[in-house]
Amino acid sequence: MNLSDFGSAKDWPALRVDDWTDTRETLHMWTQIVGKIRLFHTPLVNHWWAVSLYVTPRGLSTSGIDYADGMFDIEFDFVDHKLILRASGGSHREFALVPMPVAEFDDRTMRGLHDLGIDTVIQDHPNEVEQALQFSEDHTHRTYDPRATHLFWRQLMQAHRGFMQFRSHFQGKVSPVHLFWGSLDLACTRFSGRSAPKHPGGAPNCGDWVMVEGYSRELSSCGFWPGGGEEGAFYSYAYPEPEGYADAEVKPQAAYYSQDNGQFLLPYEAVRRSDDPDRVLGNFLNSTYEAAAEHGHWDRPSLEVDPQRWAAEQNRAWDYARRV
Repeated sequence: MNLSDFGSAKDWPALRVDDWTDTRETLHMWTQIVGKIRLFHTPLVNHWWAVSLYVTPRGLSTSGIDYADGMFDIEFDFVDHKLILRASGGSHREFALVPMPVAEFDDRTMRGLHDLGIDTVIQDHPNEVEQALQFSEDHTHRTYDPRATHLFWRQLMQAHRGFMQFRSHFQGKVSPVHLFWGSLDLACTRFSGRSAPKHPGGAPNCGDWVMVEGYSRELSSCGFWPGGGEEGAFYSYAYPEPEGYADAEVKPQAAYYSQDNGQFLLPYEAVRRSDDPDRVLGNFLNSTYEAAAEHGHWDRPSLEVDPQRWAAEQNRAWDYARRV
């Protein structure tokens, strides 16, 4: 094992939003195509959890998708910069991630699936974006900067670690840590267990029923979005937003409530530049959740849990194992 492969907890890369706009918009369309493939083949699970992508040691993946009597997956490799399609029978297809129009990426991906014997039909346009060009005709988005996508993946890994730690303190209903390709944000959501008012919808090029399903239960959600602020932003919001939530005191000092966005925001660079990024992010996640839970009157004792609850027993087992 080479410990240098793991980097450092302080390895929070700088990536200015304005420096990779064209690449980010192209990658957004590519992830929508791959996400819609998962959507086509996967049964609906709570709040669209079955359509999201996951951070991996190489990039982003669909995880395993059932097909016929086997499985397949699709992975964006942001280390060697290629898209890999794998089938459980042992066959695979791949192609290099280089500057190419969305239409070409779409064609190459679909041909790869066809070569693997996987029949797929997806909606031929993106969701949750103002300009919804058909994938098969989109020659506008065509930029790919491998350095930028590699840095973005490293940002996601840092955020993923913080979100996983945060997730471990909750024993109620809680989502995976996953990337939603509609808005290209990494998210984790906790639920109170109560129903929520019907969401009004309104996302561009997206049926209102999509948001109705996504927000059918009372929640507190956090995430990282790479397209806001100077270097991206962490966010946290509650639905429905309880009275007094927006005025709650949260940590760190750089965090603030955005009336325009209806959520608390923390600039990525405020975390990156701090002496202890993991602690600063943890303070933000915990304090904004507490604002939602306290003002929303959640049953916190039944929902929260100590992730170290078995640590003493585990240590005793290790001590015994070393003695025998």
